[in-house]
Amino acid sequence: MHMDDSHTAPGANSSPGADGVSRPETLPAGLYLVGTPIGNREDITLRALRILRSATHILAEDTRHTQILLDTYGIRTPMISYHKFNERTRTGDILHRIRAGESLALVTDAGMPGISDPGAIAARAVREAGMHVTAIPGPSALTMAIALCGCPHAHGFLFEGFLDHKTAARRKKLRELAACSHPVVFYESTHRLLKLLDEVEEELGPERLLFIARELTKKFEETLHGTPTDLRTHYQTHSLKGEFVVVLFPRSRREQKNATTGSASWAPMSSGNT
Repeated sequence: MHMDDSHTAPGANSSPGADGVSRPETLPAGLYLVGTPIGNREDITLRALRILRSATHILAEDTRHTQILLDTYGIRTPMISYHKFNERTRTGDILHRIRAGESLALVTDAGMPGISDPGAIAARAVREAGMHVTAIPGPSALTMAIALCGCPHAHGFLFEGFLDHKTAARRKKLRELAACSHPVVFYESTHRLLKLLDEVEEELGPERLLFIARELTKKFEETLHGTPTDLRTHYQTHSLKGEFVVVLFPRSRREQKNATTGSASWAPMSSGNT
């Protein structure tokens, strides 16, 4: 049976050595997926800091970026580069290290590993090898956007991550999601946000509502709600810089009625559009 560190009492993360100096505890061997701030460095849990301080190594998506966080909290744990271009080839080394007794903390640049970021491959491999893997929950742009969007009757949501960069595939996906009864969450880049607004209007109709969150938890955090036209008008005079989370609201009752009766004043563009 694997040890569960989640019940360790606060303050029990270090023990005095023979010289009376407190040192980080020794974690059970395994993989620890650690949630890190998505902007504001204060948004990190005490448990996350304890794990990062006590792990044998930290697997980091960008070691330079993570070093800033570690320096903020005086953490000196050595790092190993772990990103989308090497996560598959790193798997064997991760398993070898854990079998040798190492505890590995895995972090991405922001948020929870495995959510549109590296982490899922390692978690699955370690679990299938019968070794300890757990997550230390932390900030997530996904759940923050859902909490802020105020979508009524949202008893669930669908997360699509980043849409395909190819126009035809993006439009096809939007048409597939047209009748979804839950809010749908996307991550989107600065360079494609206005394009997405055009595609939503053309494929789902001009009345479809969206919520957009930009730079969550950061100094210039911004949240907006409206139709594609409303949002395009806003961005004509406001910044498009930063990281975006987009929530597509379900059809309104009026949109549902128009879709049922065929009385909508617009029609989706053909799947041949590119």
